[in-house]
Amino acid sequence: MSEELKAWPFKEAQKIAHKLDVTQKAGKALKHDDVLFETGFGPSGLPHIGTFAEVARTTWVRYAFEHLGERETRLYAFSDDMDGLRKVPENMPNKELIAAHLGKPLCDIPDPFGEEDSFSGYMNAKLRRFLDSFGFAYAFKSSKDQYRNGVFNEGLLRILECYDAVRDVIIPTLSKENREAWSPFFPVCEQCAKVYSTRITATHPQEGTVSYACDQSFRGIEACGHTGTLPVTDGNVKVGWKVDWALRWYVFGVDYEMYGKDLIDSAELSAKIVRVLGGEPPVGFFYEMFLDENGAKISKSVGSGLTIDEWLQYGPLESLAWFIFQNPTKAKKLHFDVIPKSVDDYLDARRKFGQAEGGDVNSPIWFIERDKLAAGESISYESDISYSMLLNLVNVLNTDDKSIVWNYILRYDESARADHGVIDDMIDRALRYYRDFVLPTKQYALPGEEAMAALNQLIAFLESYEGSSAEDLQSATYAAGKENGLALSDWFRTMYRLLLGQERGPRLGTFIHLYGVKETVALIKERVAAGQ
Repeated sequence: MSEELKAWPFKEAQKIAHKLDVTQKAGKALKHDDVLFETGFGPSGLPHIGTFAEVARTTWVRYAFEHLGERETRLYAFSDDMDGLRKVPENMPNKELIAAHLGKPLCDIPDPFGEEDSFSGYMNAKLRRFLDSFGFAYAFKSSKDQYRNGVFNEGLLRILECYDAVRDVIIPTLSKENREAWSPFFPVCEQCAKVYSTRITATHPQEGTVSYACDQSFRGIEACGHTGTLPVTDGNVKVGWKVDWALRWYVFGVDYEMYGKDLIDSAELSAKIVRVLGGEPPVGFFYEMFLDENGAKISKSVGSGLTIDEWLQYGPLESLAWFIFQNPTKAKKLHFDVIPKSVDDYLDARRKFGQAEGGDVNSPIWFIERDKLAAGESISYESDISYSMLLNLVNVLNTDDKSIVWNYILRYDESARADHGVIDDMIDRALRYYRDFVLPTKQYALPGEEAMAALNQLIAFLESYEGSSAEDLQSATYAAGKENGLALSDWFRTMYRLLLGQERGPRLGTFIHLYGVKETVALIKERVAAGQ
């Protein structure tokens, strides 16, 4: 392969290829001929951008691996819906209904929305609908089906065989008071159907069973006191989180899985456990967490941070993918203010990708638009109309009429018709963003006395100007401030406050060109007159 593969998904793909090569040279059998990627979802709350990001990033590594030409690939999107519900999520309806089932597996709790057959059924459907809308190729796997249909039986019996060795991995990480009682198995109580109120009292490897007592109160979850003996197979027990991860890796033969930075220790323990069972852990990659505007980790149970649907109100899905692609090992604040820049950066990358001969496999566009490129569809964007420019135009026009915005755009650049679909969509989103976020914060301000000479010089230039160059207009604005002894940062801020009612804005020459020279003069005079 001649091109230099520098993008982070290619680095990950090369790690997978190396791991497979080492495994085969060691004479170890592979579970399957293709390469299995996995991504996990905890359906205790509504899917959020972090959920989507993990599937998207894993898919990009999958694309990179396929580009290497090594093997066919699969992706499992796994939902741990056998997990017990520990608390009622804050952003749920019918909280009383859910509270009555605390401690039970998510797949056995009624759907608070009344749409699916269970709590996790609703969450799983929500996840799948979104993944499908983005065009991900994946196979959905639910924990419930793997446990209760016997898929995990082999691994569960193996954990029972290696019971003490598995305990030896986890026990050193626990506090002394929790070590004696810890077990990889959580039986589902036959009487109350709860999973976190039970504890193992004896193991019977020859029979493939465990004895248990339902006598552990846990975070307000009441135990029923029942005792019994159950097979570890067919969904009668669930294993705890770190062991469950190892169980999947062992049974499925997972080759690649990424995880959040907060799960690094869990991943390391799960890797040790899967080796105890006789399997090999996948290649792993940790990503940093998304933060809300206050710098706290976003939470799907609390409902903090942006939702996928909220982002899509103001930016196209591809702009979200662009944001997610950048620096996955660096924490990023995820709030409404990042959307305009993400849209503009995405469009700029599309423009450059279209100009490069054969594209660029290291560009995020190669990954984000993979399906379109494979289908031979054009993804070019030639216009220099940006989302930020549209936001500022809408700001000054103060209109909800899309046709008025289009009239100004075409006067500025007739060739924008070639990108009509993209720009038309951006106008819709810009109008919505302006109405929801910009309009409530607008605060116009007149120039101070010290800036009036510069303003009058600029007006005089604009009134006599007959050209059509954004560069000329930018130079004249710059000169008006500099020649009148103003700090340029203060001068440009003065113009933004006067024209846009905000502290920052677009390149003024480009804005005046787009809005119109005569119209800008009229706007300046109107604002000054209104404020006097």
